[in-house]
Amino acid sequence: MNTQRPYLFLIKITLFSLILSALPFNEAVLDSSPFWMLLLFSYWLIYFPVRGSLFTALILGTLLDILQGDILGQNALALILASLFINKVKQSFFVSNLSTQQVYIFFASSIYFCLFFAIHVLIHGFNDNYYLLLSPLTSAIAWPVVRLLLSKCKHQ
Repeated sequence: MNTQRPYLFLIKITLFSLILSALPFNEAVLDSSPFWMLLLFSYWLIYFPVRGSLFTALILGTLLDILQGDILGQNALALILASLFINKVKQSFFVSNLSTQQVYIFFASSIYFCLFFAIHVLIHGFNDNYYLLLSPLTSAIAWPVVRLLLSKCKHQ
């Protein structure tokens, strides 16, 4: 595999996830939507042998912070910690069935959510938006579709 090809694929999926993150929906759908950047970046981490994945997570999270107008570093830190978990279970991810992979994605999304929500509560205070709690679950549910579509794109 060419060394530039994984990074070209990363650029493509980053643009796609930034577009998905910026789509205008009503507030309930936006709050309960999957963490698109985490899902697509997790696929890239698992199926491409690359170095510097934490620095890449920092860059992607910062891009997401700028796009969403969040506190600078909030998504970056959450993406780095979730990526550390994905890197930890990477070897067992290959041999796991789809439902076990969904559990791994759920835990990575939960790590992402907990850190993101904690920073949000510390800065803005608690609001009673319970749709946010669905984001890790919707990320795990969306994983089979993301995996299928990206595997088709990877082979082209």
